[in-house]
Amino acid sequence: MSDNKVRVRFAPSPTGPLHMGGVRTALFNYLFARKHGGDFLLRIEDTDQTRYVPGAEDYIAEALKWCGITIDEGATVGGEYGPYRQSERKPLYREYAEKLIASGDAYYAFDTAEELDAIRNQYEAEKKTFTYNPETRGNLNNSLALSAEEVQAKIEAGEAYVVRFKMPVNEELHLNDEIRKHVVFNSSALDDKVLFKSDGMPTYHLANVVDDYLMKISHVIRGEEWLPSMPLHVLLYRKLGWEADMPKFAHLPLILKPVGKGKLSKRDGDKLGFPVFPLLWTDPKTQDISSGYREDGYFPEAFVNMLAFLGWNPGTEQEIFSMEELSQAFSLERVGKSGSKFDPDKTKWFNRQYLMSKSDDEIGQLFNREVLAKKGIEADQNKASRVCGMVKDRVDFISELWEHVNFFFEAPKEFDAKTAKKAWKEDAPELMQELKTILSDISDFSSANTEAIVKEWITAKEIGFGKVMNPFRLAMVGAGKGPHMFDIIELLGKEETLSRIDYACENL
Repeated sequence: MSDNKVRVRFAPSPTGPLHMGGVRTALFNYLFARKHGGDFLLRIEDTDQTRYVPGAEDYIAEALKWCGITIDEGATVGGEYGPYRQSERKPLYREYAEKLIASGDAYYAFDTAEELDAIRNQYEAEKKTFTYNPETRGNLNNSLALSAEEVQAKIEAGEAYVVRFKMPVNEELHLNDEIRKHVVFNSSALDDKVLFKSDGMPTYHLANVVDDYLMKISHVIRGEEWLPSMPLHVLLYRKLGWEADMPKFAHLPLILKPVGKGKLSKRDGDKLGFPVFPLLWTDPKTQDISSGYREDGYFPEAFVNMLAFLGWNPGTEQEIFSMEELSQAFSLERVGKSGSKFDPDKTKWFNRQYLMSKSDDEIGQLFNREVLAKKGIEADQNKASRVCGMVKDRVDFISELWEHVNFFFEAPKEFDAKTAKKAWKEDAPELMQELKTILSDISDFSSANTEAIVKEWITAKEIGFGKVMNPFRLAMVGAGKGPHMFDIIELLGKEETLSRIDYACENL
């Protein structure tokens, strides 16, 4: 690039929800831009109108926002190189298709779908594969095989055509990929790709190169599936006379399924019970719902931290990174070539680390908002924070806190049978009534004070500690779980503690 400023783009097609592989591509572009003080662009590649899905573009913007990936320029924020939706740039592309035809680097092809199918079937019958390339193009229905007059007549008659790139014959292309380093392609193994359709829309290949050039993109960082397109894109830069301004290319490794071989797909998530999309998605046609990381209770920071480690590593032992730290540490040199296995358990581990690092107050507020409010329970914020603080190291998600602390907000109406059999012996009601009398007389109901007094009473009675504490826990919690007993009753308060003892004595 002539002005040397780093400018990268994330260019998804609005054909459905954004897969986490797409989010990772956006993230790596964003981190690279931030590291080098550059710009991150969002361009919507909607040239394939037949596959356009309503709501997909909004979903993409919302997903990036949730992840904390801010856009400097693009479809949602504007900028000086707009418009940033390819459908709105439609008039631009014809000029470049015509330029390539004029220089002899592209040609008109009039073959109908039926004609091409017939040729394919003929090849198949001979156990061969048909490719539209330098070997076959001279015998097909195109401007290389027809006279100038025939071509003109077809165009004037309004016959449908496409513009195809004229792939050079047997040219060895030595190219550089920022991740894979030196890569070699032979043009004879490549086909004459369609660049422009008669409906006036370019294909991905032409639009992508033209837009990257006009938007002054310095680095094209995209998924490995685009590596086979790299030679065509490099040739387009050369044939359009833009080689000096050609971006550097980097192809990211695939995200692989947790078990078995191959690329991670939605099917793997459905089968093994984890999301592959950042946010919940409802298919506008079928109304099918696909789960999302946000709705499944993941923190965006945990999701981003996990994604960063799919294909990249910092070269140190550090695993927990803020977005700021990732931006400073990120480099393409530390992105691997081989695919990276997705691990759903590690993703939960990341979420747990972020949950544990939050203050009790933060967790209490989230718990109040996301769990208690939905259950119609109004709780004192201080109580919610203290309760969550007691058990936060036992869970991966805010939603899981409820099963560990529900008894703080709802008195047990039923008792766990297995625990009751062990803990509630014949003398339990009598002991509980005695304990109730002792607790009634305590005015300072703090954990430390009630513990000291109750322990003193148990010692004086010369009975086993468990004989009192096990039925006491059952009465307070309804089961044999929960944090330290005296912390529990301090939070429940004296009145509620005594009332639960009575209820247990009547119902067990």
